[in-house]
Amino acid sequence: MPVKIPDALPATRILTQENIFVMTERRSASQDIRPLKIAILNLMPTKEATETQLLRLIGNTPLQVEITLLRTASYASTNTAQSHLDAFYKTFDQARRELYDGFIVTGAPVELMDFQDVRYWDELRAIMDWADRNVYSALYICWAAQAALFHYYGIDKMELPRKMFGVFEHRVRDRNNPLTRGFDDAYYIPVSRHTAINEAALYACPDLNVLAVSEESGVGLVSSRDGRRVFATGHSEYDADTLDKEYRRDLAKGLRIEKPRHYYPADDDTMPPMVRWRSHASLLFQNWLNYFVYQETPFDLETMKPVPPSGCADAERGEAWSYAI
Repeated sequence: MPVKIPDALPATRILTQENIFVMTERRSASQDIRPLKIAILNLMPTKEATETQLLRLIGNTPLQVEITLLRTASYASTNTAQSHLDAFYKTFDQARRELYDGFIVTGAPVELMDFQDVRYWDELRAIMDWADRNVYSALYICWAAQAALFHYYGIDKMELPRKMFGVFEHRVRDRNNPLTRGFDDAYYIPVSRHTAINEAALYACPDLNVLAVSEESGVGLVSSRDGRRVFATGHSEYDADTLDKEYRRDLAKGLRIEKPRHYYPADDDTMPPMVRWRSHASLLFQNWLNYFVYQETPFDLETMKPVPPSGCADAERGEAWSYAI
């Protein structure tokens, strides 16, 4: 089934060329079924690339999905043309009265800042509170996962001694969870971050279920017990060359950057990267949309109940898990 997106969105042409099933607004209007309503809060500076990456995965599911792209009003992106934002994005104020089956919040290049110092932090907090009332299931990616764990559960992040950068093997910890249904024993996730979650606090929180872990990069996938909040600490949506572009960008700037680990064949950065995460990325998004959204969300979104109050008041805040770096 297709993903419904605006006719003129640049991603439409790219995804059509890749044989991803997309449906224009004109065609969708002629069908008498209710598509899933998914909102995407895009915090990445390269918005068009991120749109395409996420829509590629959403469009590979057997469901019709209607997408709303959101941006912050308290911070204006300088890397995306204003005409693109005006044409395809809504601000939170324009969407706050809407109800959605699912909600995705992307990562953002602000991880070394304290949460409270991020320019749009107050707006993001308001959006996360809104999501508990207006969204059935939310998926938070990378920095957004850290921000949501801090906002909802008081679990903080901490700076790593060096950047966690590469494609890391993860092991499924909970095979009975629908989100990991069909996963292999070992699967891979691209990771690019300077910070990590306080994992002792994470494991001590009774409201959270750790679903997958890497010996090198730590916890990779977490959900609330009811599935209304999902936290992915890596970037399963990344293209084959995303880490390569980031690596070469930093080299060109003269920054100290190591090669992304487990990414180039034989660790040779003159070779094209080897993609090992695409199938599980598709499976992750399919499982989330099917089991956590489509199978659970009410047909009439007006009857949706808010996410119950949660917290980790009884969780002990211990030392962070020691990363193998």
